Amino acid sequence: MKTSFISNLAIQNSMRMTISRGQVEIQKLQEEVVTGRFADIGLSLGAKTSTSVSHHRDVQRLETIQDSNALVTQRLSTSQLSLAAMSDAAQQMLEAFIVANGTDDEPKLNVMRRDVEASLELFTSSINTSVNGEYLFSGINTDVKPVDDYLEPGSGAKAAFDTLFLGHFGFTQDDPAAAGITTAQMDNFIDNVLEPEFMGPNWNTNWSSASDTNISSRIRTNEVVDSSANANGTGMRSFALAAIIGIELMDSPISSEVRASVNEKAIEYAGQAVTGIDNERSNLGVSENRVAKANEAIEAQVRIMKLHLNDIEGVDGYEASTRMQSLLTQVETSYTLTARIQQLNLMNYL
Repeated sequence: MKTSFISNLAIQNSMRMTISRGQVEIQKLQEEVVTGRFADIGLSLGAKTSTSVSHHRDVQRLETIQDSNALVTQRLSTSQLSLAAMSDAAQQMLEAFIVANGTDDEPKLNVMRRDVEASLELFTSSINTSVNGEYLFSGINTDVKPVDDYLEPGSGAKAAFDTLFLGHFGFTQDDPAAAGITTAQMDNFIDNVLEPEFMGPNWNTNWSSASDTNISSRIRTNEVVDSSANANGTGMRSFALAAIIGIELMDSPISSEVRASVNEKAIEYAGQAVTGIDNERSNLGVSENRVAKANEAIEAQVRIMKLHLNDIEGVDGYEASTRMQSLLTQVETSYTLTARIQQLNLMNYL
């Protein structure tokens, strides 16, 4: 009969390796139970890994657009609030002109002028609104304040008007000689000198620093919208023109007939301002609606892709938990056996 030598050290090392492998597998199974997906995607999916990576990239791109759309929504909602304030200011200015219609009473004209100045101040502060350091109504020139305050000392816009009036009539609007201006002459000044200053290219030189190009935002992979307005719209130009007529001409020393004609022009431009600004609000409202629908579509796409990813990468949580419990039992048994084997020593039996 032949006997073979078996080392208890070899048995201990074998148990130790079993425990080590079991611990690694337990960690992997714990991760799978917690995340619900394979711990090692490449090892588990093999050739299908590229599909998983592609879907993850698509989900990340869509979620990036969702984050961008949140900023677009903020810009649009803030712009709407500012436009609402501008529309209210235009309406208040229109009412001030209507109340002053047909009057030469100086106190009433002074009240009208204060109301128009208050409306212009509200308009200016609203159109210069900024969010996150960007001016909302500067178009793509987001780092430039779109409109300076006309009522501030040293205003370039004020200087431009004074130059226009003096160059056309040969005296200032406050000069007593203004009483000699006829209705035809004043209409000619407003229609052929003042209005082109606001509606033509000089608006961008003397009045506005905004760009005509609005900010465009990609709200879906295949859809782009304008996400801002700018200070060069017809409504904004008409507002400024009406306000300047009210501030500079209505209470100047002109005749009653001329003042009535000027007031009629101011009412006309103020009405155009209300309409134009409300049109801007409508345009942004369309963009807001498109962004909301885009977000709904993106959310649906993300859900579908994540469901597909779960089909590819997902693990059976119950099965993984059962395997983990089985491995824990095996490891505990290995610990017990290892401890007993370590106690096997010939000296204990001598």
